[in-house]
Amino acid sequence: MTAFRATATLRLAAEWSRSCWRNARSACSGWRLRVEASLKRLGTDYVDVYWAHLPDTITPVDEIVAAFDDPIAELRDRAPVIGIQVEYSLADRTAERELLPMAEAFGLGAALCAPLAGGLLTGKYRLSWEGCLSRWGAGVHVEDSEHTTALLDGVLGVAEESGTSAAQVSVAWLRARAARASTALIPVIGPRTTEQLGEYLAALDLVLTDEQYDRLEQAGGVALGTPHETAAAGLAAALGGDTARVRRHPVPVI
Repeated sequence: MTAFRATATLRLAAEWSRSCWRNARSACSGWRLRVEASLKRLGTDYVDVYWAHLPDTITPVDEIVAAFDDPIAELRDRAPVIGIQVEYSLADRTAERELLPMAEAFGLGAALCAPLAGGLLTGKYRLSWEGCLSRWGAGVHVEDSEHTTALLDGVLGVAEESGTSAAQVSVAWLRARAARASTALIPVIGPRTTEQLGEYLAALDLVLTDEQYDRLEQAGGVALGTPHETAAAGLAAALGGDTARVRRHPVPVI
């Protein structure tokens, strides 16, 4: 029998931020109690990943990093930065501007939260708002633009073609996107029911055609802005007039 070990992931989370902004080193000296409490709730005795979850826009980055000094020194001899966590889905691809290229360049894994954009990419909210987390306010995705409508039309179209659901298509696109990356891109799923879990798992059997992938890629594309578009506009001249003669490195250069 094969034994599987679940990854124990702890977060230096928002509740830390609310207390740590006063004095990161002293207020966060209770990290041991928080870690031990989390491990007790999880029923385990190890930590695989320790996230700095949310910035509070008040605490300087050097103080946030300093808050890790003690647990890193005590939990293990060497604890490098190994990954980032960002929101990423067909409905929100802004991480393509800076964060995902950075992760690929430095060999960091990327945990992709909200792979279904809070349920938007299931298409269910076209029929009813029941269950929508709109009460959260900022950060909740809704169909409020021509771009989002075109994206949902595309996702539902591919779902109809493949005889699957919009949720499965959206997750299958993420898997296909991950296969094209030079580092690990791992969707973080959050099903509330066994039915929702089944939708995620069924996506493992769905393989999009190149044409379907490209169609969704175009529908969900995001403007990269400055400096990326400026550099792209001058790329041909910078590379001698013929970009086809230059072999691009598979890992982003930053």
